[in-house]
Amino acid sequence: MEWMLMPYKRYADFSGRSQRKEYWMFILFNFLLAMLCVMLMLAGGMTMDESGQSEPGPLFWVGVLALAVFVLGSIIPSIAVQVRRFHDQDKSGWMVLLGFIPYVGGLIVFIFMCLDGTRGPNRFGNDPKDPTNADVFA
Repeated sequence: MEWMLMPYKRYADFSGRSQRKEYWMFILFNFLLAMLCVMLMLAGGMTMDESGQSEPGPLFWVGVLALAVFVLGSIIPSIAVQVRRFHDQDKSGWMVLLGFIPYVGGLIVFIFMCLDGTRGPNRFGNDPKDPTNADVFA
């Protein structure tokens, strides 16, 4: 659970590096929470008004509100953790903009998010997998 919430603790921190584990656990947490909101919306069902037309029930609107608050609150941490993942690979955070390329941009970013970071320190900081940077043979 710690890995899932770490990007929220580093809410707008665009510096440093993040491991793949931090990124993918954050994505999993977002997916599960979004599915919970969608299930809440589906459980809201439909109600009939006086004219015989169906409209969403109150539980549906609670789900919509929860999803909207969650999405708006997660935009900045999502971008920040993605920038830190690019930093882990010794690439500029501006590579996040590759996602805006139609059709292939999302696939390119997905592939970069699956790649391992550089070993040892790079220009963006110490290796998150080995924060002490201890040499094995020292």
